[in-house]
Amino acid sequence: MVKDGLYWAEKLKTRQLSFEEYVESVAKKIEAENPKWNAMVSFEKESALQQYATSSQINERVFGGLPIPLKMLGQSKAGWLSTSGSRLFVEQRAKRSNHFVQKLESCGLVPLGQTAAPEFGFKNVTDAEIYGKTRNPWNEAYSAGGSSGGAAAAVASGMFPLAAASDGGGSIRIPASFNGLIGLKPSRGTMPVGPSGWRGWQGASISFALTVSMRDTEALFYKMRGTETSAPYQAPQSEWQHQQAANKRRLRVAVSTVSPVGSTVSQAAIQATEDAIQFLVEQGHEVLEITYPVDGQRLIREYYQMNGAETAAMFEEISGSLKRQVTKEDMELMTWGIYQYGRKLSAASYVQSLQSWDIAAYQMESLFQQYDLFLSPATAYTAPKIEDDLQSDMIREGLDHIEELSQEEAAELIYQMFEKSLALSPYTQLANLTGQPAISLPTFVTAEKLPLGIQFMAAKGREDLLLQIGKEFEEHQKFYLPSFYQ
Repeated sequence: MVKDGLYWAEKLKTRQLSFEEYVESVAKKIEAENPKWNAMVSFEKESALQQYATSSQINERVFGGLPIPLKMLGQSKAGWLSTSGSRLFVEQRAKRSNHFVQKLESCGLVPLGQTAAPEFGFKNVTDAEIYGKTRNPWNEAYSAGGSSGGAAAAVASGMFPLAAASDGGGSIRIPASFNGLIGLKPSRGTMPVGPSGWRGWQGASISFALTVSMRDTEALFYKMRGTETSAPYQAPQSEWQHQQAANKRRLRVAVSTVSPVGSTVSQAAIQATEDAIQFLVEQGHEVLEITYPVDGQRLIREYYQMNGAETAAMFEEISGSLKRQVTKEDMELMTWGIYQYGRKLSAASYVQSLQSWDIAAYQMESLFQQYDLFLSPATAYTAPKIEDDLQSDMIREGLDHIEELSQEEAAELIYQMFEKSLALSPYTQLANLTGQPAISLPTFVTAEKLPLGIQFMAAKGREDLLLQIGKEFEEHQKFYLPSFYQ
């Protein structure tokens, strides 16, 4: 049996292990492992001990007092650091816990620290200047990915069996693929939001977790899922009472390994998908290859427009709170570029980009009228090396003077800025823009002993199908988890 979150929760519930003993064991793991991986950026032992001692009936909750790390981005806990990976907020502390963290706690999870994230979560690697680079526990020469790279490294190294994470363009699924973990991005509108940041990149960003078992994934999802009447996005309740949803014996699965942005795809990613197809067919599922269902090139440019506009709005608010205009020196160069690009966008172009998202959502829901699931690689390649330069001196020079460019020139520069990163992970953004749930499953390891995931998408509100297929792979021992869990 994998020693997952529920395994340790049972030990805590039945008093085979005290909370204090477990926290001490985690502290020793962090002391031994974190210097190698740079996953944890804070450790709040006294806060966790006090919370456990004052939480009534915590042992009766599903996770029974299990410690969990929060992501240092968008998962605020009262009194804890809230830096978003930015030097602007290196000393900032949260005034209150947000609804997502409160809901985690209501499930019996006790926050015990915070994991690294890139500045404002813009990257698929984790390398915030204020924290340094987060390395991959499979091989320290490689990145843990991002933006939930700290969370992934904390789980893959065995410091925690599950970690809170978030996903605005693949930030759960990319590090899941790179670290051999399970990474579910739920349907838009299923997870708690607020009391600030209600829209989260216009609904593209959502919090959940990285795990090592399907039972942890399922238990956490159904305990966290709910309806907030004040939230701007509401998930369709296609399968709201999961106890009443009978598993379909035979699923109809669409598949494509083609990159939606025309970039190359590694043979390993294609092989991972082909192996998954073979398994699906052996289990009696119907698998059909399709043309990629949306215009990926257009959508990714619309995604960058959202990034720019949301970043411009964010920094206008920050400038107001600081009572001064933010400058290039306040942030990393990549963030500055996105901010300046956003300032050039018109309201009309922003609205048009959101309309493109809606068209893509309609196209995907039409696809799911014909198919139960859509299979692709989770990432086109394994994790990049820790020292890989995903930009160039020429791009950095352009970013340094982006305020002098036209909107069209700035848009092209931003595309170039992300181009190498996008080539690594071109498949994940679609689910964020359209709101569908998607999951990365750890089903493949390359000859170089690096993990690479496969991704399934489903219609909005049909996480049950993703959980079903994930459990099928898991039960047939098709998962390749980090060595700590083997």
